[in-house]
Parts: sequence; structure tokens; C-alpha cells
Amino acid sequence: CHTYGSNSLHSSAKCFQVLRSPWSIQTLCRLFHKYHKTFAPLNFSDYEAISRCEQELPEYFNFASDVLDKWSQIEKERKEPSNPALWWINGKGDEIKWSFEELGFLSQKVANVLSGPCSLQRGDRVLVILPRLPEWWLLYVACMRTGVIIIPGTTQLTAEDICYRLLASKAKGIITTDVLAPAVDSVASKCQFLKTKLIVSESSRAEWLNFSDLLKAAPAVHNCVKTKSQDPMAIYFTSGTTGYPKMVEHSYGSFGLGVFLCGRYWMNLTPSDIMWNMSDTAWVKAAIGSVFGPWFQGTCVFVHAMPQFDPGALLNTLCRYPVTTLCSTPTAYRTLVQHDLTRYTFKKLKHCLSGGEPLNPEVMAQWKSQTGLTIYEGYGQTETGMVCANMKGMKVKPGSLGKAAPPYNVQIIDENGNVLPPGKEGDIAIKMDAKRPFAFFTRYVDDPERTASTVRGNFYITGDRGSMDADGYIWFMGRSDDVIISSGYRIGPFEIESALIQHPAVIESAVVSSPDPLRGEVVKAFVVLSPSFKSQDPKKLACELQVHVKKVTAPYKYPRKIEFVQQLPKTVTGKIRRNELRNKEWGQN
Repeated sequence: CHTYGSNSLHSSAKCFQVLRSPWSIQTLCRLFHKYHKTFAPLNFSDYEAISRCEQELPEYFNFASDVLDKWSQIEKERKEPSNPALWWINGKGDEIKWSFEELGFLSQKVANVLSGPCSLQRGDRVLVILPRLPEWWLLYVACMRTGVIIIPGTTQLTAEDICYRLLASKAKGIITTDVLAPAVDSVASKCQFLKTKLIVSESSRAEWLNFSDLLKAAPAVHNCVKTKSQDPMAIYFTSGTTGYPKMVEHSYGSFGLGVFLCGRYWMNLTPSDIMWNMSDTAWVKAAIGSVFGPWFQGTCVFVHAMPQFDPGALLNTLCRYPVTTLCSTPTAYRTLVQHDLTRYTFKKLKHCLSGGEPLNPEVMAQWKSQTGLTIYEGYGQTETGMVCANMKGMKVKPGSLGKAAPPYNVQIIDENGNVLPPGKEGDIAIKMDAKRPFAFFTRYVDDPERTASTVRGNFYITGDRGSMDADGYIWFMGRSDDVIISSGYRIGPFEIESALIQHPAVIESAVVSSPDPLRGEVVKAFVVLSPSFKSQDPKKLACELQVHVKKVTAPYKYPRKIEFVQQLPKTVTGKIRRNELRNKEWGQN
């Protein structure tokens, strides 16, 4: 084993050779049934039935004890080697591989750190701001074991952002690295609820507890708390169209059991797979794609701790390591297809996923032509998890979000809650029958009015606009606040961005509304040019792009304004990027 700095993690973990596991789902089902009486209150059939709402949600559920500890027990019972639970690298030669047994052992020690020296009790909230370090996974599991509510945060937060989150959440603890510790200290005096500061660092810091030191001294045995399925488990801050970010609360049932079908069918995972989800640890996509989705299926979670997106490093990693499943954003795929992918031979990659924003059909086609692999797009939200998806085995319609993901009944409705016929644009909504779907978020914390505003009749309103075709495929138009209304016409930015990227001059674009004295607002495109087109006359090229868009889509949708830029804002998704550009265009802070 190689060390990367946190020696306590390695002294507690055994080193072993990673081999491919020959197990099938049928084998797993037999094993779950075999050990059912001794340690497994549920089995795969139960999880499937519950996730499809064919069986009642159990009163008690905890992912750490009911799933992860089962996999640990299965590892002990079998004789042949298997993939690790977590496989972490940093690209500098450092590497960690933990089995489910080791993950269980270490997370129990971390649980004792939280409930002991950190004085965090069940129901307390802790803000965890860490990059892709192994400690993040240990802390996520440890919070489940102790009943402490985790609040993940991005390392891009400023001191002001951190202060707002600590005050709004009433968090009693914060866990971060020495990079953000000074920012925390600068606002800590304003945060009256904050009692504990835990630093993940090789060095000590005044008034901070040290994670490594406490982990070494922590007892090895911890009894997992017994949590109800509806008990709060995690809170995610997510930006709204107005005001400060809101707090989305998820339960043990919604985040644990609610992700089972996503991992099994959209991710198409088995214990022999190795899943690389590139999401930032702050986002729900990390929980779904790097914790619950893969680990429910006994799949190895692969992590490359790249501080910034590096297409070359990503491609080389796929060639060197046996990653079978990749999940990234359309922005990443758009960058990757600019490389000559035919020069790369991926070691084991067989299943590609995309989420977080709509995927351009042109990018999907380029990826397919260069790699032979189809990108399966999924659509979901912080509040709901997976809503629509292109599942393996389905016919993929490029540009579509796929069909409704079970157990959801997705419809397109008008402002009165009426279901619209195929081809008509409206609000993407989820039908709610007698009761709220268990995979939904519990609430917006301390904001009952906002929670209630998501419901229109018997539907949950996603806030996104789209249409459904005759085959049940959902087509995304844009956020309700992204839609541009010009001269009475409704225009979705994604369709224009997809049209622009088909022109050889365009590497990337972002489309927003721009103020216009005649039409109220018009379409404006911010365009990043391919190097070979940068020397051309900008006015002539702008006209050429306008003509191109008129040919590709309805003429009224063409961008009346085009601004060539060196790069677009570096944000997580196109949605956030458009918000930033639109605010600047309209002179908003």
C-alpha cells in the first residue's frame, strides 16, 4: 500500500490485491437469502419491491448497518478475492484500497470520534467541506452510524458562504482541511451554534481537533444507532432562483432505499464493476453515484482526487485502471471529444453516464463515433433523486432525457395542473398519489412555504420545462427561469446551444436572455471559438452562426446577439453558468 499523508488510515487497513469478482446478481441473491436469518433483515427482492412502491417502506433503515455491514459479512464468508469497496488515487503515486470490512472497521472508529471527542449527538448537524479525500467517505458513513446529520459543502465556498451555512443550519460542528480552516476561524465568532471544529490535516491547528490523532486513539467498535426510515440523514444547500441557497433535507429512506433502482438499472452495476463518478463531494450526485448507488450493489467506488478537471489525466486513468463505469457531466464530455479519442484504449470501460445538465446530441454522437460507447443520460434533482433516465437496453433518442425512472410517474402539465398531450411544452412534474413518494426530500428546512410551493394539485413541480413525445420520452427545454420569452415566443437555451455546437467554429456556448428595448428580451449567445476560427472576421462569423442556427432550429430562436469569449465561467453545470451570465447581462448582483 502507498501512503498519501493520513497514515492512521493505512495503519488500520490491510493491503490486498484487487481482482475482478465473478459474482452475478443471482449469486448475491442466494447469499443474501443464505445469511438472511443471521444478519440481513432485508434482501435484494425486498429492496426492489420497496423501491418500486410494491412493498411498504420499513419503519427502520440505516444504510450503514443494513447494507454496508452486510457486504462486510459477505466478504468474510466467501473465499475468493473481490474488488475493494473504495479505490482512491491522487495521480501522484498515492493509492488506497479498502474492502467493505475495512470500510466498516474505519467508519466505526470515525463514528466514535464524532460521538466522543467531537461531542456530536444524534440529530446534531455537521458541515463537512472536504475535497475527494478518503476521509469524506468515512465521515459520510460515520454520520449514518451515529445519527449525525451531514451537510456536505464544496471547497469553493468563501468565508461568507460558510458563515451563512453554519448560521442557517445551526450546525454544531464543521470538518474541513487546513485550506479552509482560516476562513472558518474568521467567521466562527458569529456562529453561536458552532461547538466543534475538526481538521483533516497532518499538522495541528489551535482550537481545532485533529482527525488523524483522534482516529488513531478511537475505539474500534461502535454500535450503529437504530434509525427510522423517515429520520433526517443529510442536508444539501441548493441554489434557488431568488434569495440565498435553500436547505434540502433527505431521510435514511429517501437517500438509502430511494437510490437502489438507480444503481441497479441506470448505473447497471454489479459487484464486479468499478464505478468512477466525477462529481464534487458537495453535490447530491456524489451521494447517489459515489455512495448509495454503487455500494448498494456491492460495487467498487473509484476516486481520482484531481483538484481540477484534467481531460488528459482522465483519459489516461481510463486507460490505466479497470474502470467499467464512468459518470460525468456533459461539460466534461464536450471537452473530451475535442481530443482524438481514437488514440486511447480504455482498459475496461463499458458503460458511460451523464447527468447534471442536458447532453448535446452532437457530443453524444462524437463520443460514440470515437469510442464506440453510448452515453446514457439521466435527469434528476437534489430534491427527488433520479427522475428520468436512459436505461441500458432502452432505445436512446439523442437529446432526450429518457423515460420516467421508477417509481416515478412523470408528466408534462400546464399552469393549472392538467396533463398536456404529447409534443406540448409545459412543466416537468411528478404525479403524487395518496402520499408523497418516499424517495422525495423531506422538506426545505425552516421554509414550509417553499416546501408547499413545489406542489400543484397532485403533482410535484420540478421547476424545469419540457415536453413528452408519443413514446413517453421526456425532452428538456430549460429551467422555468431559463426560458427566454422574446416577442411572445418561448425559447429554451439548451436547444440553441445544441445547434451552435454543431458548427465547427464552436467549442462551447452558453445562451441567456438579454434586454432589448423592442422585444423585452432577446437571445444572446456567449461563444468559445475553435482555435482555427479565431482569426476570422468576428462580424462575418457571427452572421454565419446566426444563419446556421436558423437552419438547424426554428428561425425565431436564433441568437440576435453573439459575444465571442475566451472561456465561459467555470461552474459545475450549464444551469449555474447561465444564471451567472444572465445576471451580468441584466446588471444584477
